[in-house]
Amino acid sequence: MKEKISNNIQIKNKRATFDYELLDTFTAGIVLTGTEIKSIRLGKASLVDTFCIIEKGELWVKNMYVAEYFYGTYNNHSARRDRKLLLTKKELRKIEGAARNNGFTIIPTRLFINDKGLAKVVVAIAKGKKEYDKRDSIKERDDRREMDRAFKR
Repeated sequence: MKEKISNNIQIKNKRATFDYELLDTFTAGIVLTGTEIKSIRLGKASLVDTFCIIEKGELWVKNMYVAEYFYGTYNNHSARRDRKLLLTKKELRKIEGAARNNGFTIIPTRLFINDKGLAKVVVAIAKGKKEYDKRDSIKERDDRREMDRAFKR
């Protein structure tokens, strides 16, 4: 019998939710090499300053950091290479149509390992926030913290 793999890997792009208003999300598979998936399973990845682009009808994630695997040999991967995302044609058309509009961008928000042991990326169509929207987000977060503290007492 197969054992259930316990996967607690949840790598988030916290800056994305602060800088952007997320409109629509998609879960995509990601094409990785052997040493990359091993590093991700160890939690050695980051989505800081990561973005997605569409080239020739394919969605690519750029600037995603996956640390080199410690036990890797000459086969080890480069840390910031471009990686292809796997989506259906319908999803790709929807993302491409939204990305053509001015002010919209495609950003990865979360990287995780699913129940089958595969790496998945949650990609969002996002619109940039203005400065005053960011201040409102900070105020809401502070108010929520104060309320939580008051209820704990």
